[in-house]
Parts: sequence; structure tokens; C-alpha cells
Amino acid sequence: MAEILVIEDDKAIQNLMKISLREEGYGIKGVSTARAGIDYAATGVVDLIILDLGLPDMDGINVVHAIRAYSENLPIIVVSARSDEAEKIKCLDAGVNDYVQKPFSTAELMARIRAALRHSAHTEQASRFENGALTIDYAARSVYLSGTEIHLTNYEYKVLCVLAQNVGKTLTHNFIISKVWGTGGNDAAGLRVFMAGIRRKIEKDPYTQEFIRTDVWVGYRMNKL
Repeated sequence: MAEILVIEDDKAIQNLMKISLREEGYGIKGVSTARAGIDYAATGVVDLIILDLGLPDMDGINVVHAIRAYSENLPIIVVSARSDEAEKIKCLDAGVNDYVQKPFSTAELMARIRAALRHSAHTEQASRFENGALTIDYAARSVYLSGTEIHLTNYEYKVLCVLAQNVGKTLTHNFIISKVWGTGGNDAAGLRVFMAGIRRKIEKDPYTQEFIRTDVWVGYRMNKL
């Protein structure tokens, strides 16, 4: 049965969701902060996320951006008290699969979960990316160069995945930052540090820019090889 991550700081609501989901046979992990949710989702054992927007350490929309940096297909259902139509559209534009307003019916939430999981099963994409000598195994969260595994840090891996998912396109500093850390989570100087680390590990010569090209003052692009 599917493993579901609940990111909700209201303990009463989190416990209600846990009880309802367990009754349906789902595996459950509950966390109360955005950072704990992002870190747990990155382990790759999650099949669906239920997300509150009003978290204590980060707005939920930034959690969506961070998760979408390395997983375009992981279903995310927002459960929020915010009723503003523009807020819903913002969430959907960011990649949320569904939006349920509080207070909610547990029966309706279960139906939305089943629908999202069915959709995910039908739309799951290839789990590998190959570009020249570079291979990313998304399922194993592993990177290989000419068949040899390259060990990247967590954020180096996330940055590389954003570039790979947009191969051939120039991505602005802000776009990459929003995808990996959420809006305001880093800056261009910090991103350059991670990019330098990636280049040292995947480029034969970091200055040749065989895989990753720098567009000065704009951002970065993964070359299509």
C-alpha cells in the first residue's frame, strides 16, 4: 500500500489524518515543519504528500517548489484553510495535484488521494536520464559518469536534477533557487558554490563547460549532448 507523508503543524488535524489514512491501509509519516517534510520526501520512500500551507518555518508553496525540483510526478495534495481563489491557482501552477479546503470531509480526502495515486501510476515517467556520458538514476538517486558513480551532496543532486529536467534551456538563478530551496532560500552566490562542486565532479575540466554552461548574469544551462 502507498506511503503517505503528512506535513501539518496542527497536531489535532495531523492525528485525524493519520487515523483515517491508517484505517484505509496506508503507511503514514507525519511531520510538523516544512524542512522535515522536504528532507523526508527526498528519501524517495513517499508515494504521496498531504501538505498544509501555513507551516511555521516556510510557506507551503515553497515546499512544493523544493519537491518539484527533484520529483515532477510525486502527487501533492494541499489541505489548507486558505479559500482565496488566487492562492489555489498559485498552488496548481506550482505543480500541486489537488487542493482541499479546511474543514474537509475525510471521505472526500480519501477519494482525492485515491484519484491522485491512480493518476501517478499512469503518468510515471522513465526513471533514468542520460546525456552523453552522464546518467541520473532517479529511482536510486544516483549519478554516474561513464558508468562510474559520482557522489553528490543532497543539494548538488537537486540542482543537477533541475538542470537535467530542463536540458537545453537556460535557467535563471532565481528559477533554480526556487526549485531547490524555495523563494528566498538561497542566493546567486550560494548557488555558484553548489554549481562549482557539481562541475568538479562531472566535468573533465571545470572550465570547458561540457555539461553545464554558464550564461553570465543570467543563469545556467545543461547542454544537450
